[in-house]
Amino acid sequence: MSGSLGVAVVTGASSGIGAATARRLASDGFEVVLGARRQDRLGTLASAIGARWSTLDVADPQSVTRFCDKLEACRVLVNNAGGALGLDRISEASEDDWMAMYQVNVLGSLRMTRTLLGRLEDSGNGHVVTIGSIAGYEPYVGGAGYNAAKFAERAMTKVLRLELLGRPVRVTEIDPGLVETEFSTVRFRGDTDRAAAVYQGVTPLSADDVADCVSFAVTRPPHVNIDTLVVLARDQAGAATVHRS
Repeated sequence: MSGSLGVAVVTGASSGIGAATARRLASDGFEVVLGARRQDRLGTLASAIGARWSTLDVADPQSVTRFCDKLEACRVLVNNAGGALGLDRISEASEDDWMAMYQVNVLGSLRMTRTLLGRLEDSGNGHVVTIGSIAGYEPYVGGAGYNAAKFAERAMTKVLRLELLGRPVRVTEIDPGLVETEFSTVRFRGDTDRAAAVYQGVTPLSADDVADCVSFAVTRPPHVNIDTLVVLARDQAGAATVHRS
């Protein structure tokens, strides 16, 4: 791999949006570095697309340090690692679930961005892409913990854009709606029937659809910054506004 477009780091790359983004960026000509917790999946994907990989748990500061210490350069960082746990109302909320969601979605993105920011700037055309969610715009019943995490991640991304103004690093937030991946299976702790019901009667986005958006943003000319891109299925008009046939 020539890596002519530079090094692109993708977190949460073992499945779903992360894996699709890694495949797309590799095909675009980036030298892709994969990070996630599931080593077997990372190895398989890395072999298929000619990428490098290393175990990464963004909720663990030491894991982030070990991962980033192996990188001499970075031009694109895709903060994709994240996810939701449960659909409990506030009256029954699990603090452990809330903390886990905050650790991965918010602090995980913070740790990766902070650690690699110098290398992104040194590239002369750095780019931080955060995979947010429509849940970062619209609260919904049962979503408070995930809403809170995605609202916070969105705020952090906006502040980063302000703080990097005038420096050679672009900042993009991509906020999908329903995407059929393992997201709901994880949210419902392996309950595949409950997860399948989320997408019943609607054609949701695919992971490749979101990867297309990432590719579009990072391959624009250096003076063009795609600040925010909200992408929903045709049958979804809001976080909880979905037409089902």
